[in-house]
Amino acid sequence: MVKLVALFKKPTDLTAFEEHYEKVHLPLISKMPGMKRIEISKVSGAPMSQPQFYRMAEMYFDNQTALNSAIISQEGMAAAKDLVGFARDTVHLFFAEVKE
Repeated sequence: MVKLVALFKKPTDLTAFEEHYEKVHLPLISKMPGMKRIEISKVSGAPMSQPQFYRMAEMYFDNQTALNSAIISQEGMAAAKDLVGFARDTVHLFFAEVKE
C-alpha cells in the first residue's frame, strides 16, 4: 500500500482556507479513482515547539501504479488544479510506502 500525503502550512486566512478545503477541495479529491481511504487531520501541537504544519491529508492506494493512475485521471487533474489555485504556497506533497 502507498499513500499520497499533503502537508499544509498554516494559511494566512484560516476561514477562507477551511471553507474552500471543506466545500471544494475535499469533494474533488474524494472522487480520485482507486483511492481506498482518506484521512484528514488538523495538527494540534508538537513536542517542545510550535508545529510546522496546520493540516494533513493522507490518501491511500493499493500500489504506486494505482496512485499514479489516480493522479493523471480527470479527477486527479481537477484536484491538482484546485490545489495549486488555493494552496500553492502552503502545501507539501510526497508519496510514502505503508507497512501494516
